[in-house]
Amino acid sequence: MTESAAGYTSSRQLGAEDYGMRFQDCQRGTLTLTDGAWGTEFQKLGAAQGACTDEWNLSRADLVRQVAESYVAAGSRVLLTNTFRSNPISLALYGLQDRAGAMNRAGVKLSRQAAGNAALVFGSIGPSGKMLVTKEVTPEQLKEAFSCQAQSLVAEQPDAILVETMTDLVEARIAAEAALGTGLPVIVSFVFDSGKNRDRTIMGVSPEQAATSLTSDGVHAIGANCGRGIRDFIPICRRLAAATSLPIWIKPNAGLPEMVGGVAHYKTTPEEFAASAQELSEAGASFLGGCCGTSPEFIRALAKHPVFQFKSEARQAPGGS
Repeated sequence: MTESAAGYTSSRQLGAEDYGMRFQDCQRGTLTLTDGAWGTEFQKLGAAQGACTDEWNLSRADLVRQVAESYVAAGSRVLLTNTFRSNPISLALYGLQDRAGAMNRAGVKLSRQAAGNAALVFGSIGPSGKMLVTKEVTPEQLKEAFSCQAQSLVAEQPDAILVETMTDLVEARIAAEAALGTGLPVIVSFVFDSGKNRDRTIMGVSPEQAATSLTSDGVHAIGANCGRGIRDFIPICRRLAAATSLPIWIKPNAGLPEMVGGVAHYKTTPEEFAASAQELSEAGASFLGGCCGTSPEFIRALAKHPVFQFKSEARQAPGGS
């Protein structure tokens, strides 16, 4: 048995932890490089807009592994799984709900194969796509769906679970509870892109409300992803860090997209994106990567930034934070 987080153990036999990297090392005062977008990479490989590419874990595993390997080669020290939509509620839209377990297990396996000893693997859980407020779904249905996904992920022993792209605080807390039930470390990340100041989720949740609620629920990190460009994440990161002592997860988009011929195009360059790494570190970020529109080139640009070199050295030094 190997320790995977403070107070948690895992029987996983191979991964980044085996050469010294562990979830609990990714604390405030350190900065860990994560991965970038998966969906846009799959589109480059032929995926149709709106297709359920989680199913590729079963039908096109070679391409999923290719994307995962490209992020590890670029410098990612945390690699997600291709399981964002792999809960039974979301998969029902494609008639694939009965394959949820297989998709999640395969997703972890593929990311683990790509990560080898170079990166930790975090199982991805996205929102259901249904709204509680309009009674499209009930809390009980969400609990069942997220529990199914979380238990399927943990069967292949990822290093942590990421509940991401959340907008509804109630749904996020239900998903977090299901993830915490696995015994793995849990991160919960929200989309703050709405409201008068573009600093709330579409359901009106503020960074302070998200951080306070999820910290009290016992999660291990809190964060923000998607919705806006990297400069907009600096004040959000600062507010999250002020509201909790937990590590902060940050994954901005490559700016706002422009639709050309029905295809989203992002104008932010990898170099422009990486230029904000120092400010995000100073704002309290513990994890930094990219969301929609980012690619291995963005991760490579971040990896070259001096802040990652400095933070990595600090983490490895005796007594370093």
